[in-house]
Amino acid sequence: MVDIVPLIRFDGVTKRFQAVTALSDVSFAVRTGEFHALCGENGAGKSTLMKILSGVITDYDGRIEVDGETIRLAGTRDAEERGISIIHQELNLVSDLSAAANVFLGRELTRGFGWLDTAAMERRARELFQQLDCVIGVREPVRRLRIGDQQLVEIAKALSLNSRLLIMDEPTSALTETEVERLFRVIGRLRDQGVTIIYISHKMDEVFRNADRITVLRDGKVVRTLDRADTSPEEITALMVGREIAAVEVAEERSPSDERLRVTRLSLPWRNHPRQWRLKDVSFSVRAGEVVGIAGLMGAGRTELLECLSGASPEPPTGEILLSGRWVRFHHPNEALAAGVSLVTEDRKRYGIFPQMSVREHISLAALAKCASAGIVRRARESELVDAAIGRLAIKTAGREAPITSLSGGNQQKCLIARALQVRPRLLLLDDPTRGIDVGAKAEIYRLIDRLCREGLAIVITSSELPELLTVCDRILVLCEGRLTGEFARHQFSEAAIMEAATGQV
Repeated sequence: MVDIVPLIRFDGVTKRFQAVTALSDVSFAVRTGEFHALCGENGAGKSTLMKILSGVITDYDGRIEVDGETIRLAGTRDAEERGISIIHQELNLVSDLSAAANVFLGRELTRGFGWLDTAAMERRARELFQQLDCVIGVREPVRRLRIGDQQLVEIAKALSLNSRLLIMDEPTSALTETEVERLFRVIGRLRDQGVTIIYISHKMDEVFRNADRITVLRDGKVVRTLDRADTSPEEITALMVGREIAAVEVAEERSPSDERLRVTRLSLPWRNHPRQWRLKDVSFSVRAGEVVGIAGLMGAGRTELLECLSGASPEPPTGEILLSGRWVRFHHPNEALAAGVSLVTEDRKRYGIFPQMSVREHISLAALAKCASAGIVRRARESELVDAAIGRLAIKTAGREAPITSLSGGNQQKCLIARALQVRPRLLLLDDPTRGIDVGAKAEIYRLIDRLCREGLAIVITSSELPELLTVCDRILVLCEGRLTGEFARHQFSEAAIMEAATGQV
């Protein structure tokens, strides 16, 4: 596949955010009709480059050519009119609007006298969801959808634009294996229609399954562009981080001690739903110095379980929760924090990040009492605490006063983990903590989890990636439609057995 004139050419593209250079002299080309993977660590500049290409960022140096013509996009609408659309890693949906309204937001269908043609939008949205092989109510408010279904709404929105170039920024980060397979079938059909795909992902299996060529960014610069057939996942990973990434394994068997958490017949009602229960009669325990994983397909109840344990569930659960032998019932996350239970949420944009705040404010938010004297926060003490957290978790930031929104998604997630650790919790709940994080940062998070566990912390972790749970956990519990269908100790770990339990084949 050789084009005299590529569809997209970047020539010396440079972007600075105050003292931080996000992109430096980026130059490479994307051919018409190819699947071009863009790889790099969090903070490498991938999302910034794609925001420039899609018109989100309009102020930059260098130039971009489309079909050999130098362009300067005035905004996202300008990009869409040129056939360029993007599915962002951080979803851009209006939570109180329906799924159909979000698909056509800004491009609403109308009929006589300019009235909204709601029926036509719902009909077309239903067709798009069918094309994605997903069941989403077109009238359902987006805020009621789980993160995976919201991701599919974003994909449907992009498909509705009939784009020539579709940019996908970590589109499978919240999807189950079945949903990922559906997405790849849709991508295959789009490619058959001549659509060019730029695909950002940290998942090497996805990249090497689909890509024609791979461009690697590191520290805002292009390292290399390679044909997939001429490289390997190990080489791409080494180019991304500038070093080899050793496989992370729990080298020594852990030695859990006293029981830290016991859950007995925990149930969570599901009002006005045929299933009636999001969780039903779930019982398990967690010991200090132990990592317990929660596996299950999308909708199995993983997030709901952690919300019940942290006082964040929308409905009060029934059943019994014992923390260090004491019966607890949390009505608000503040009560859980005071008792030593910290939750790192799955959806950092909606429930974790305050966009107007700095890195410092995010990390110290839950521990201001530790930084205060006579009721006044002492900035020097707070800064010392924050700087220590930034160093411990290797957070890439221009400084503690940098806006949280200036950080990459992975580094934002590290800030949330740092915040959860500031209260020195007895029980740490991690809901899909490495979603959207690159391979190097994942390895760091795995090592951090192992270290915290060996220091005596009890950890419960969910993940949409089963190999992740197999790497870090001592035990894995499996949920299927809100019920506990399997429990596996490390010596019993088997992907096949866990998937059988997750799909109800037990």
